[in-house]
Amino acid sequence: MSAGVDPAAHKSSGPVIALSGGVGGAKLVLGLANILAPEDLVVIANCGDDFVHLGLTICPDIDTVTYTLAGLANPELGWGRAGETWSFMAAFKALGGEDWFNLGDGDLALHVARSGRLATGEPLSAVTADLCRRLGIAVTVRPMSDDPVRTIVETADGPLAFQHYFVRDRCQPAVTGFHFDGIEEARPDPMLIAGLAAPETAALIIAPSNPFVSVDPILALPGVRDAIGRSAAPVIAVSPIVGGDAIKGPAAKMMRELAMPATAAAVAGHYQGLLDGFVLDQVDADQAAEIEAMGMAVLTTNTIMKTLEDRIKLAEQTLEFGKQIKVEKQ
Repeated sequence: MSAGVDPAAHKSSGPVIALSGGVGGAKLVLGLANILAPEDLVVIANCGDDFVHLGLTICPDIDTVTYTLAGLANPELGWGRAGETWSFMAAFKALGGEDWFNLGDGDLALHVARSGRLATGEPLSAVTADLCRRLGIAVTVRPMSDDPVRTIVETADGPLAFQHYFVRDRCQPAVTGFHFDGIEEARPDPMLIAGLAAPETAALIIAPSNPFVSVDPILALPGVRDAIGRSAAPVIAVSPIVGGDAIKGPAAKMMRELAMPATAAAVAGHYQGLLDGFVLDQVDADQAAEIEAMGMAVLTTNTIMKTLEDRIKLAEQTLEFGKQIKVEKQ
């Protein structure tokens, strides 16, 4: 947390729920964590990217959020831990092991700790909460579900498990659709459902994450869309598309392959019916009227978060936008 920011000076009008994928979402989450009291922020992380690799349960989006909040994220790679070493992977590769998914030594420790506890029957939410506490994270980070959900990317070459598409195949296959194995049986995190039902909740913020593979798995959980529809809290999404491209990841490529324009307005259209507000980057200001015609309020500002100050400012502006929307909804 920035030493120059006092969370007490930025009290929200109630708790804030943030839905987050990996790198882009984690940046905004860090901004929110810098201006909200810890008890006023609940982060619901996507788990559709989770998979079992080398016998270990890997949770990429939870871990990216966790490392970011703990000040451990690797700024050069955009994933994993800063100051990482790679002795395990080097030795494993020399023994003929699969090396398409890199696991640094420090990162490996987290996966081993988590996997051992999950094997004893401890739920992912409890393991995540304890690991966050041990890493000095005061805000609440929750998996979207304690039940396994696995994102499958449908491609012209056949279905691929998400990490095979994203890491092993480097997003090269052309995307034709998505589905989420296990979604029908999965139970959404109870804090998400309770927060949406609570009249004091200040906002539900969809962080700037890939709408198809980071946010849709959360929204597809049984009962989540209905709970959002009933919620008195303003629902706001921050665009992950700026100037026709994604700041990070394959979202724009996916949109083009799905015959969608790679625009912020198309992202807003993807969420139409759920959102009260949409945060648009200033370079896409000409799309504001199109988005407003979908029934959403629009905030136009800088959404590119290069520095901690950028993240804090965007978080402040989004929360203020939410307050204005909530007043209008009442």
